[in-house]
Amino acid sequence: MRIGELAAQSGVSVRALRYYEEQGLLEADRSGSGQRRYPASAAERVQLIQMLYAAGLSSRTIAELLPCVESRVSTPESRARLAAERDRIDAQIAALTRTRDRLDAVIVMSGLPASGCTWISDHDITQQAEMAGGLNGSADAR
Repeated sequence: MRIGELAAQSGVSVRALRYYEEQGLLEADRSGSGQRRYPASAAERVQLIQMLYAAGLSSRTIAELLPCVESRVSTPESRARLAAERDRIDAQIAALTRTRDRLDAVIVMSGLPASGCTWISDHDITQQAEMAGGLNGSADAR
């Protein structure tokens, strides 16, 4: 199938398909005139690539894992790679949670008459959260 057909069938842009090819995630044969021709199985591969991107994996990681996924062979290395990606995402979540908590503290403190928007330390965040019983209900809810 041609690139436009694959894009329509898989729900991604032609540009995304070209990017996947550049990254080694998708292969296409070329016609005599240089047009890309994809096998029927390419739509499933694009869906798999999209699922892995949605899981937070980079194109490099996807390229490393695709052979294992396609062959349905789980190796200690592939499981370790996935676990490392999960740990990376967990670290990002923790950092975003700290950022949100700091913003919540700024919001609470900005409502106090003498505060203004000033530097708020981690101690201030903890103290404000305890005083408010958690900013979004309960501190334990997070």
